[in-house]
Amino acid sequence: MRTVAVIGSGTMGSGIAQVCAQTGWETRLYDAFPESLEKGMNSIDEFWKSGIRRGKNTEEQVKDWSEKLVPCENLEDALSGVDLVIEAVPEKIDLKRSIFQKIEDLAPENAILATNTSGLRISEIASVVKNPERVVGMHFFNPVPIMKLLEVIKHDSSSDDTIDEVIEIGEEMGKTTIVVGDIPGFATSRLGVVLGNEAIRMLAEGVASASDIDTAMKLGYKHPMGPLELSDLVGLDVRRDILNNLAESFDDPSYLPHPLLVRLVESGELGKKTGRGIYNWSEEGKSEREDL
Repeated sequence: MRTVAVIGSGTMGSGIAQVCAQTGWETRLYDAFPESLEKGMNSIDEFWKSGIRRGKNTEEQVKDWSEKLVPCENLEDALSGVDLVIEAVPEKIDLKRSIFQKIEDLAPENAILATNTSGLRISEIASVVKNPERVVGMHFFNPVPIMKLLEVIKHDSSSDDTIDEVIEIGEEMGKTTIVVGDIPGFATSRLGVVLGNEAIRMLAEGVASASDIDTAMKLGYKHPMGPLELSDLVGLDVRRDILNNLAESFDDPSYLPHPLLVRLVESGELGKKTGRGIYNWSEEGKSEREDL
């Protein structure tokens, strides 16, 4: 591994690019929207500066990492000569398939093509490329620089060599890898979104406040973060899309997102990234909403 391209500079894409640069690889971060690319680069820079203030890393380390991270506004430049491509765009199957067709035309023939989808079938994405054996799922978790798990998703056409190499790549990044089959929602998203959706149902039914529901799971089950806080952090729109995909894939309406989740997304209240979701968010942290 020498060079990585990350496609999409949102919360997940920027986090993945940050970890790749910290691993020591030349990392190119691409986004079709210059303002999004700038925002992603700024978030990485702020994370590193915060690490200096907290004594987690040194200025010398940040200087070295920064030199390895290259923003790209041109997809062809981003993909030239890369060993690995990690796509991290929104959870829309048509968008991902379109991007993979472009990636295959521009990336080297021996490059591994990975998607960070948290719920879509890898086989559906891989079906649009000529060599699906080099396509794999690499599902990271937010915040990527902190969360240790990497879910590697193997579809029917994945080669064993590709899976083995991705496991090694994950270990180099400091991640613990698990390998799962190409079933919608995989292992983690399927469990996580169902728990989050049920927590939203409990909130809507007045079982308890959002903070008390989260505290129950943190102290009662040793979850590091409550399901409602996590939903806000991941993005309520992402959670909604995964639930809708599961409901359609399994033909099971029990997976459908709760109306409260749908209402929040349709009103543009997507969680931490918009400053408002199940909680109110500010630089100081989160606070309880009284209007849900």
